Amino acid sequence: MTAHKLHRQTFWLIAAGVFVLLLSLLTASPAGAEPPAQETEKYCLSCHGNPDLKLTLPSGDVLSLYISQDDLDHSVHSTLGIECEACHTDITEHPHPELEYQSARELSRAYYQTCEKCHSVNYEKAQDSMHAQAAAAGNLDAPICTDCHGAHDVRPPDQPRSLISETCRQCHTEIVDTYRQSVHGAALMSEENPDVPVCTDCHGVHNIQDPRTVQFRVAEPELCAGCHADAELMGKYGLSADVYSIYKRSWHGVDVSVYKAKWPTIWHDSAICSDCHGIHDIRSTHDPQSRVNPDNLLATCQQCHPDAGPNWTDAWTGHNEISLERTPALFYVERFYTSFTPFVLWVCIIYVALQIIRATVDRVRRNLS
Repeated sequence: MTAHKLHRQTFWLIAAGVFVLLLSLLTASPAGAEPPAQETEKYCLSCHGNPDLKLTLPSGDVLSLYISQDDLDHSVHSTLGIECEACHTDITEHPHPELEYQSARELSRAYYQTCEKCHSVNYEKAQDSMHAQAAAAGNLDAPICTDCHGAHDVRPPDQPRSLISETCRQCHTEIVDTYRQSVHGAALMSEENPDVPVCTDCHGVHNIQDPRTVQFRVAEPELCAGCHADAELMGKYGLSADVYSIYKRSWHGVDVSVYKAKWPTIWHDSAICSDCHGIHDIRSTHDPQSRVNPDNLLATCQQCHPDAGPNWTDAWTGHNEISLERTPALFYVERFYTSFTPFVLWVCIIYVALQIIRATVDRVRRNLS
């Protein structure tokens, strides 16, 4: 057998071997087949799959040790191959070491710190939040990661979007119930409208700050402008996108801008969006319960201007540009002053210029005589 024929025979033997290997792999693992169950998970559920498994802690808290297979199957962790020991790092054998925690809450607060291993950025943000500050002040019921995201049933927090507000409702029941009745909340809860703000859009996600501070107050107009200055978004609902720019030119908006630039830590009472429209109870201007409904507007203004009379609101154009159709009297007054004021200024400038020229000429004549 020649060397050339030997090489050809070897090549075809190798090719046949590779083909058989690939065929066997495809047969053993067909496309679309589910991956095998995670072994550690299966082992743990041999005990923790018992709904009656529980433990009484020294405080008297009865801690359920049951883990639902369905919860794990739908958890974002389990589907990524993250198994039990990734969080339960102190449990490596059976029987498990005795728990050193006095209460269920103490246990939760100890275990949530394992989230930092994978989610360090969000974990650090949460440590600067109002929730962490409340815990540092002694309120151990302040939310931690697992209170909002779950423990063994961690799922996407915004599917559906209304779930975000329902999560916040666990602690902020009254506020969320009020929000549900607002123009934003009603659209979210009844329609799952993706455009309306939920709690986290205004308050933040992990770095939730105190909304009662001066800094939050002066930043509020820009916060609302995130949606209400978006022409495309407002166009979908027949709303004006000029409200923010008009507000900035108003006395209220100018005053807020000055405080924000010069004295950002000093409280001031110049009106911002929520002072007139409400906070969690914002309603359409056509709603009889809206604070800016024409029937309620005077009472809203009297919060800051107690001496305001019944004609007060007639002089207010709202967040609308002055126009011939909406406010004809103001339109003509504005046109008059926008023309008359420059005319007066130019006359003054010409007069001053002529006076300077005359004084100069007189001085020159005196010097020559």
